[in-house]
Amino acid sequence: MKKKVSIIGAGNVGATTALLIAQSGLADVLLYDIVDGMPQGKALDMAEACPLWKSSSAIVGTNSYADTSNSDLVVITAGLARKPGMSRSDLLHANADIVKGACSEVAKYSPNAIIVVVTNPMDVMAQLAWKTTEFSCKRVMGMGGILDAARLAAFLAWELRVSPEDIDAMVLGGHGDDMLPLPRFTTVKGVPLTELLPRKKIQSLIERTRNGGAEIVSLLKSGSAYYAPAAATFQMVKSILLDEKRMLPCAAFLNGEYGMKDIYMGVPVILGETGVEKIVDVKLTREEKAQFRKSSESVRKMIKLLGI
Repeated sequence: MKKKVSIIGAGNVGATTALLIAQSGLADVLLYDIVDGMPQGKALDMAEACPLWKSSSAIVGTNSYADTSNSDLVVITAGLARKPGMSRSDLLHANADIVKGACSEVAKYSPNAIIVVVTNPMDVMAQLAWKTTEFSCKRVMGMGGILDAARLAAFLAWELRVSPEDIDAMVLGGHGDDMLPLPRFTTVKGVPLTELLPRKKIQSLIERTRNGGAEIVSLLKSGSAYYAPAAATFQMVKSILLDEKRMLPCAAFLNGEYGMKDIYMGVPVILGETGVEKIVDVKLTREEKAQFRKSSESVRKMIKLLGI
């Protein structure tokens, strides 16, 4: 029997994530949205593509949380997208209400599910999801670091004129303007980035990575990125459902790791069938620690604003 993945929010990120799962044949997909007919239409369209993909995944759209019952994994993408000039934190209160409502329903209908939060500001929404569901923190995590690392890898591939397949990028911290890309842990076929590019060029690519989402928002004029966020989410879903135990940067609950407590932050984790199976506590330099702390302060400020 196939695993069941419910995706809360059938907008661009949610629908594209659903498409990647259905195309892979990895799991059956339940696509939920409050807009009448929209998830049903998108799900039907994807279901009609499954024969072309040789996929036996069932994909169904719904406006009822009851249909999400007994999900093995739930992806939360519901919320407002950024508009030009908006930061991720500008979405705080509106999206908090949406995520809190969704998580209450998830806890009711799928008490044993693993939750992947994508809605921005993601680190704070992951913390809110954990508080709302009262699930083990190992079963609630956020998607951000994989996307940030993929953006950095794309920019590096263009700059170095190498295949992105050979680049392993590492980005820690909050999924926002204070994220912490780590050049010394970013490699091209094992060769550290610091050996391949001058510090000034690396810094300019780091800045572009930090503004990667905003750059797309400003180009689109309406809406925000969704292909890469969906691909990053799919990587997490796959590692969990297949128990791949990939080491991936995700927002996880820190309880002493990296000198932090009671906060969701982007760190390398081992992702397997039970969720976050281990947090990899990388030794940071004094400068990196200061940047990580600065990133955490931005997240804590928003947590405080929500009173969670």
